[in-house]
Amino acid sequence: MALFTQLREAAETEAIKVFARNLHELLLAAPAGPRVVMGVDPGIRTGCKVAVVDATGKLLETSTIYPHEPRKDWDGSLAILGALCVKHQVSLIAIGNGTASRETDRLIKDLMKLVAGKTALSLQKIVVSEAGASVYSASELAAQEFPDLDVSLRGAVSIARRLQDPLAELVKIEPKAIGVGQYQHDVNQFQLSRTLDAVVEDCVNAVGVDLNTASVPLLSKVSGLNSSLARNIVVYRDSQGRFNSRTALKEVPRLGEKAFEQAAGFLRISGGDNPLDQSSVHPESYPLVEKILKRIGQPVAEVMGNKELLQKVAANDFVDDQFGIVTIKDILSELEKPGRDPRPEFKTASFEEGVEDINQLVPGMVLEGVVTNVAAFGAFIDIGVHQDGLVHVSALADKFVKDPHEVVKAGQVVKVKVLEVDVKRRRIGLTMKLNDVTPVASGGFKSERGERSDRNSTRPSSHQSQERSSQFQGNTAFAAAFEKLKAKQ
Repeated sequence: MALFTQLREAAETEAIKVFARNLHELLLAAPAGPRVVMGVDPGIRTGCKVAVVDATGKLLETSTIYPHEPRKDWDGSLAILGALCVKHQVSLIAIGNGTASRETDRLIKDLMKLVAGKTALSLQKIVVSEAGASVYSASELAAQEFPDLDVSLRGAVSIARRLQDPLAELVKIEPKAIGVGQYQHDVNQFQLSRTLDAVVEDCVNAVGVDLNTASVPLLSKVSGLNSSLARNIVVYRDSQGRFNSRTALKEVPRLGEKAFEQAAGFLRISGGDNPLDQSSVHPESYPLVEKILKRIGQPVAEVMGNKELLQKVAANDFVDDQFGIVTIKDILSELEKPGRDPRPEFKTASFEEGVEDINQLVPGMVLEGVVTNVAAFGAFIDIGVHQDGLVHVSALADKFVKDPHEVVKAGQVVKVKVLEVDVKRRRIGLTMKLNDVTPVASGGFKSERGERSDRNSTRPSSHQSQERSSQFQGNTAFAAAFEKLKAKQ
């Protein structure tokens, strides 16, 4: 019994690690930045919900269109979308990857042609994951933010905002509802929640938070702050106007010196009184920066971002009882690239034209897709057919791969080849080894004994049930833990 308990705990720990790593990659996905975005939550009978947000994420206008069955109001839908694009100068269109996503994608393509032919607007469309959008829509937070907005339209707002800044929007959703883990309902829930909360906080602090635009949920994840202090900051900002310096934070009710000390370095102020406030340099280190500036003989505005000038500074010259060599080097590095964002450059996948359903897949096709989930046994890829395909760990690279996270991460754009398609069971086998030989028959791979192997099967897409793949991952983790215990004995 004790051995079984050890194995169970080891498997749970491994499953939680997988979830945490996927969540980390998803939260640190590339942001599109401050651009006007139209979010489209696809639907068939109930219509497509549309929301336009400005560069700061503020909701501008909503609408509902019915381009699909049963109304088929294609032209009317184009007219509504076109008017919204022109009125608000939309530059990006985010399309949810749920039901009717590819059909709606065709509508947006027609819209882009229509707008390009009649206006100077340059539109770009991106299919984004809508996992967790419905959870946010029905949440208390969404009700407080949009009390007069229909629940279904709130999802379109979330889809638009998560394209602008995935981190800022996804922190509003319970991590377990985002859909990037396996076996999550059977592991220790307290340990899972604690681990995921720590991941969210680490990601927020690594990127930094704009003090003048951040929401309460985002601010509450900053080190030293909680939901109560975050709410006080937003209330103060709404009543007194934008913050022009970090020190102005001390005027916020109930925000003491200790909270300020812990949080200040993670909060950013663009266009404030002190250029250092937009960097990760902590206010307590400002005197050191002043010494460096005095030695260089240049104002801070000329020094920040001037790599050539800063590399001439000898860090050892500024070591004292308060600042060590490591701290000084970190400050110099930050001054070289002030406010640097650790997230990658914004990039999107281009789904294959004419391939919109699993029935249209043919073994041998090379497609572009987005990694939606990474498990111990492989990675799930969204290739735009409403069904994620599986790249088994053995098909991730032309070398031995022990951990799939060494090769891929959630949100990454990759090229894959279709190995097999099982339409009846809605399973797609993929490979990232593009030179792999495609099986002649699409009925599945054969083992030496002639038995069918489903090692390249798929699971439901990321916004659907994850039970089947969860069990597989859990068994894999269990087996790995068992082998480790055997080795110790």
